[in-house]
Amino acid sequence: MFVIRRIHDDLLSVNQRAIAAVQQMLREQFRAVPEDKIAALPAQLREPSATFRRIVLVAETARGVKGFATLMYAPDLHFCYLDFIAAARFETSQGFGGALYERAREECRLLGATGLFYECLPDDPAEVPDKRMLAQNVARLRFYERYGARPIDRTEYSLPVRPGDLEQPYLVYDDLGSGKPLRREAAKAIVRAILERAYAWLCPPDYIERVVASFKDDPVLMRPFRYQSPAAVPLPAPRAREHAPQDARVLLIMNDKHDIHHVRERGYVEAPVRISVIRKELSKLDLFRIAEPKSFPDSHVTDVHDPAFVRYLKRMCASLPVDQSVYPYVFPVRNVARPPRDLAIRAGYYCIDTFTPLNRNAWPAARRAVDCALTAANALLAGTRLAYALVRPPGHYAETSSFGGFCYLNSAAIAAHFLSRQGRVAILDIDYHHGNGQQEIFWKRPDILTVSIHGHPSFAYPYFSGFPSEIGEGPGRGSNLNIALGENVDGAQYARVLDRALSRIRAFAPRFFVVCLGLDTAKADPTGTWSLRSADYERTGRTLGMMALPTLIVQEGGYNTRNLGVHARHFFSGLWAGATQVGSV
Repeated sequence: MFVIRRIHDDLLSVNQRAIAAVQQMLREQFRAVPEDKIAALPAQLREPSATFRRIVLVAETARGVKGFATLMYAPDLHFCYLDFIAAARFETSQGFGGALYERAREECRLLGATGLFYECLPDDPAEVPDKRMLAQNVARLRFYERYGARPIDRTEYSLPVRPGDLEQPYLVYDDLGSGKPLRREAAKAIVRAILERAYAWLCPPDYIERVVASFKDDPVLMRPFRYQSPAAVPLPAPRAREHAPQDARVLLIMNDKHDIHHVRERGYVEAPVRISVIRKELSKLDLFRIAEPKSFPDSHVTDVHDPAFVRYLKRMCASLPVDQSVYPYVFPVRNVARPPRDLAIRAGYYCIDTFTPLNRNAWPAARRAVDCALTAANALLAGTRLAYALVRPPGHYAETSSFGGFCYLNSAAIAAHFLSRQGRVAILDIDYHHGNGQQEIFWKRPDILTVSIHGHPSFAYPYFSGFPSEIGEGPGRGSNLNIALGENVDGAQYARVLDRALSRIRAFAPRFFVVCLGLDTAKADPTGTWSLRSADYERTGRTLGMMALPTLIVQEGGYNTRNLGVHARHFFSGLWAGATQVGSV
C-alpha cells in the first residue's frame, strides 16, 4: 500500500526526509545531472522561480519513499515539463511509476496547463544497439501511448548537442486528453523555454536557435501510434470544476460526538443541525477526503487551559443528570482567588456569561472537538496542506481558565500550540465576534500571532475585549491584532480589511495558518449585524488559499441554518481554488 503526495517545501521534517530520498535517487539513477542542480532542489521549492515552478511528487509507504517525479510548471506559457520520474532501486514493477505519472497529469490539469512535455530515449533499434536498453525504451513509450502521448515528429529536437553524442531523446507531448492540436508558435516558445530554462548548462544559444527553428509544421505533427490503436486511448471522464486528486483534497475531520450536546431550550441557537447542514452542502463538492478523529491525551488540553479549570469542567459535567443544565448565576466580582465549594455556584467562577450551560454532554462533546482539531493539525505535520475540523461546540471564546459564548475548550488554540512545536503559527479569527480566547491564551507569546476581525466590542459580544489597543504584552507585544468594525459591513469593505489582516500575517512569516471560521458574519445571522453573502465567502476563501500555507480551518460560529451550509460550500470552493491557483495544493 502506498500513497502519492506532493512535497511543497522542506520546512517540515517529514518533507526533509522525503526530499533527501529524492536527491539520493537522482544521484544514483541520473548520474549526468550536476550535483549543484540536485542540491538546489529544496531552495527551488521554498522560493519558486517566476519562469519555472518546481513540483515534487513522491510515492511513499510506511517504509519511506519508493518513487518520485519532478515537474516544472511555466506559468507564463502554461505548460508542464516532466524532467524526472523513477522508482527506487529494486522497486520497479510495483506500480509506482504509473501512479506517479497519472498524478503528474492531474497536477497539470489543476494548474490549467495546456500540455505535459518530457523527454524519452529512442525506441529505434538503429539508434539503440543495446537490446536491454532498447526494451526499456520501448516499454516506456508503449506506456505513454496509453494516454495518447507520443514523440513530436519532423523536428531536430533529437539533434546531438555535441558531435558523437548517442541516444538523443525524443520530445514527447501529452495533451492531457484535450484532443487539441499543438500549434507551431506555441511549440516553439515551449521548446525554447525547456532548453533555456532547464538545459542552459548544456545547450549553447546557437543550438537552441537551430532546434526551435526546426519546428515548421502547423499544427505540430505527432508520431503515428506505434504500440496502441488510437481508439483505445481513454478519454478523460467529465469532471466538475472543483475536483482534486486524493492527496490534494481538503482533509475533513468531523466531530462524531457533537450531537450528544443538544440544549433544547428556546433561543439556544448552537444546535446540532448546524453541522448537518454544512456537511450536506460540502458533499456537493468533490474536494474532501474524510478521516476519523483520533484520541489525544488531556496533556494537550492542559498545555493551553489551566488544569484546575479542566478538572472542574470534567467533574461538573459528569456529576449532572442527563436532562439537567446548570447556568452560571453568581460571579466572583470581589474575590476571584477563592472558588466556591458548591460546583453549581462555582460555574460563575469560570464562566464569562449567563447563557452557556454546563450539562453532562458538554465536556465529552467539547473534548471530542479538541481531538478533531488535533487530528487535523497532526495531518498538517505529516504533509497535508488543507484540513478542516468541522466541530461543535465552538471554542474561540474559551480562555485559559474560563468558558462562555457556547464555548468550553479552545480547540483552535490547542491545535495552534500543538503546531507551534515545529514553527511559528498565525491564527486568523473571522467570526463576527472577537476571538478573546486565543488572544488571552497567547497574550505574551511572540511565536503565535493572533488576528481577529470582528464587530466592535461597544456593541458586540464579548464586549470587554477586542479593542485595537490590545496588542499583547511582554515578549508577545505586537503579536495581537484586533480589527474592530462597525455594525454595518458589506463584502467590499470586508475584503479590504481582510487584505490588511493578511498583510500582517505575511510579515509575521508563519509556518502554519489556523483560521477560526465563523459564518455569523452573513446577512441575516441571528447573532450578527453584517451582510456578507455567498460570493463574499468564496472570495474570502480564495484569498486565504492563496496564502500558500499549511492551513487548518476550525469551525466556530454561524447560526442561520437556512444559508449556513451554502456559505460554507462557497468558502471551501474558494479556498481550494485559491490554493490551486498558486500551485500549493
